[in-house]
Amino acid sequence: MQLFERMGSFFEIVGSMVIDPMSLAVLFGSVLLGILFGAMPGLTSTLGVALLTALTYSMNTEMAMICLMSIYVGGTYGGSYASILINIPGTAASAATALDGYPLACKGEGGRAIGLTTTASTIGTIISMLFVVCISPIISKFALQFTSFEFFLLAFFGIIISGTLTAPDLVIKGWIAGFLGLFLACIGRDQLQFFPRFTFGIPELDSGIEVVPVLIGAFGIPQIIEVLRSKTAMAKAKELQKILPEIGTVLRNLPAIIRSSLIGVGIGAVPGIGEDIAGWVSYGTAKNTSKHPETFGKGEVQGVIASETANNACVGGAMIPLLNLGIPGSPPAAMLLGALMLHGVTPGPMITFEHPTFIMEIAAILLLASIAMWITGMMLAKQVVKVLRIPTELFMPIIGVLCIIGSYSLGLNIFNLYLMLPVGIICYFLTNMGYPIAPLVIGVILGPMADENLRRALMVSQGSFLPVFQRPVSLILFIIIVWTICSQFGWYKRGIGKLKDILGFKRANS
Repeated sequence: MQLFERMGSFFEIVGSMVIDPMSLAVLFGSVLLGILFGAMPGLTSTLGVALLTALTYSMNTEMAMICLMSIYVGGTYGGSYASILINIPGTAASAATALDGYPLACKGEGGRAIGLTTTASTIGTIISMLFVVCISPIISKFALQFTSFEFFLLAFFGIIISGTLTAPDLVIKGWIAGFLGLFLACIGRDQLQFFPRFTFGIPELDSGIEVVPVLIGAFGIPQIIEVLRSKTAMAKAKELQKILPEIGTVLRNLPAIIRSSLIGVGIGAVPGIGEDIAGWVSYGTAKNTSKHPETFGKGEVQGVIASETANNACVGGAMIPLLNLGIPGSPPAAMLLGALMLHGVTPGPMITFEHPTFIMEIAAILLLASIAMWITGMMLAKQVVKVLRIPTELFMPIIGVLCIIGSYSLGLNIFNLYLMLPVGIICYFLTNMGYPIAPLVIGVILGPMADENLRRALMVSQGSFLPVFQRPVSLILFIIIVWTICSQFGWYKRGIGKLKDILGFKRANS
């Protein structure tokens, strides 16, 4: 019965958005902007959401979410254009698409590849929207059992798992980046006793580190420096032929689309991983389960469909922990968390009580954004080729100006620029040294949650950690965190290997 009530509320919200001309204009405009951001190598949906977060400050919450969710959906999809047409992934999420997309374009099937990826991406986003509607109430009821210790452990787990899964070489680098973000979040007066910490006598730091300048600096400045430094040359795109996909091809690949959607939702729901991992995992699964794996990398349609479906399904998956637990499932979701807080919405177990229809609104935006993405993508495909020919040296300085405007417009505070630039430069050097940036950003966002709840829990328990082991949920979270950390060390892996050998030897003898 409750499901029917939620669906009725969902369709009512969809109808109200459809009949509002302003909402539709913002929806299609943001999707278009997101596609352009994704298509231009060096720009990402993460940067797009970060830039627009400050610009939506004067909007109401619903219009701001339409704008930010639409650019998120469009940016995740837009990277497929550059991957297919010029073999330069527009975003990290579309890197796997280039393996088969560009060979298809070289065969004269670039239009066909874009049509199929557009349709598959739309289906993947819609499937992920269904999970947001159906699974969110279950997670919300579970999260209502949380106390301060559980919230601290959950925030700590988000930082640990993000560092574990995003580190390019050594896991310890991901953890260091996460704890660096956690330290930045502790700057300013604490929320419980209002005591200044690490402010060094600077009055502007009393209120803490603003999230938006850190987000823009961490993701925008390194990309600008890297693209201008490398001066990546763009190949000439080929002419596109037929773009509308064949219904028969879509139906034949429907099982693969559904499988890739489930992979994307599952990976998106894990804090801090992101769309790029979803694309690679789905591509690898499609190749491993194919009857002709040797065709992958040579222009296989299934490879393109698998990666693009998964990375767009990851958008809805990332919304599940963000809305119900306050833990971002991907870097763009981390930007959205900052935007939600900017508009007075606090994601977490109480969101269904404080904002009863908010989750349905996000699901409705996902549905409409996916439809707008399909319409815009089909109409825009041949025009994006011209955008891709814009010299990078001319385009990136414009993005730099937008970064400055985005940081300054938040409260018209010049100190935000002094914060954005050093954060961006530090993150550029961290990236070059192999430190992932996503854990740092997630640490900045989840830091206040971890700090405040740990201190409150210790005050209530009079400094005792025993409640962690006395409550089932906190004990489970503690065990998961310990297992996640231990599983990265060689002695643990060797011990598990020896245990498997012993058990296997015993079974063989028996």
